[in-house]
This record gives sequence, C-alpha cells and structure tokens, in this order.
Amino acid sequence: MDINVLPHYDAGDNPTGCCPRFNPEGWEGRNLHFRDKRFLRATSRSIVHVPVNIGRVFERVDRRVTRAHGWDPDDIIVLSRDLSPWETEHLFAVSRDIPGEEMVTLSGDFITHVFEGPYGAARNWVPELERMVLAKGLTPKTIYFFYTTCPDCAKVYGRNYVVGVVEV
Repeated sequence: MDINVLPHYDAGDNPTGCCPRFNPEGWEGRNLHFRDKRFLRATSRSIVHVPVNIGRVFERVDRRVTRAHGWDPDDIIVLSRDLSPWETEHLFAVSRDIPGEEMVTLSGDFITHVFEGPYGAARNWVPELERMVLAKGLTPKTIYFFYTTCPDCAKVYGRNYVVGVVEV
C-alpha cells in the first residue's frame, strides 16, 4: 500500500500557462491512503455555493507556496468541499509548511471517481459517489472534489474533468 502517493499529474503539459491539461488516466477508481499528509488550508467565500473570491484565494496561495518552494510536481491535488452555502474549504497538497498560512494534515483512506462536466453538476455527483462507495461495502465519510482546471482552461481544453475523492 502506497502512503501519501497520488496518481501522476503532468504539470508540464500546460499550453494555457494557467492550469495544466489533466489526463484522467490513473485517477479513476484509485485507492488513496493518506497518513499525516500535509496540506495548506484556505477558504473562499460563496453565494449559495457559487464561488465569489476563489481566484484571489488561489492566486495568494500559489504566490506564497511558490515563494516557499512548497510545490511538489509529483504531488498535485487541491481538495475542495463546501462547508456551507457561503464558504468552501480548499486543501492544497504541499511539501513543507508555508509561512503565514494554515497548515493541516489529512489521514485516512479515499476512493476516487473521475467526472467530466460542468462545475454545477457537482451537486449531482455527491449521491453518485455515495452509491459507488456503498456498493463496495464501505461507508462514505467526507467528500471532496479536485477541480482539475479553472473554467477558462476547461474551455480551451474542451474538457472539464473533476475528480471526486471520498474518504471511507
């Protein structure tokens, strides 16, 4: 069992200069095992689940993590979940503590499922993820989404992949 290992995400395939092109190969049905995996925790505001300042939050985090040399190209994932209709939590995988940011660790076992479609469909994906996990005889706990590209890059690439990550 690989601990704290993610499927490969080629950050070098980045024709937009913003979000790398996501290749879903290796992400579908993957079992992830985290033990004290380090994340930077940030939150963004929403209005009835529609993000309003996510771009500024992601830009701030990227600046600080880049300055601290905290990105690991072999460990790319941002786990997001709505805490309420007004607030979303984002967990950025990082290789070291980032000054001025809240650091957390995550431990547990997770199952992934790749979706392709608009961000607004996520509310329909939650029950699908729950059914998938229950069908395996497991109990779904926390559900995160890894939004692999921003809306502008999804338009350029013609695909909008989102990875559901369910703690079991």
